[in-house]
Amino acid sequence: MIETLLLALGLVLIVEGLVYALAPSLLEQMLAALATLSEDQRRLLGLLALALGLAFVWAAKSLGA
Repeated sequence: MIETLLLALGLVLIVEGLVYALAPSLLEQMLAALATLSEDQRRLLGLLALALGLAFVWAAKSLGA
């Protein structure tokens, strides 16, 4: 279980690092776009991301990861 958690955390940090390293100006544009959304819209986006992440983890575990 802890191995899976460490793997997931490592993958998130890799993706986040790539965004900062390869497209810092795009990140600034995305943050500005997020600032224009209401709190409820940001909350919905967060819940959708959470559901998608859970689906990916479930699918990976189902496939034997």
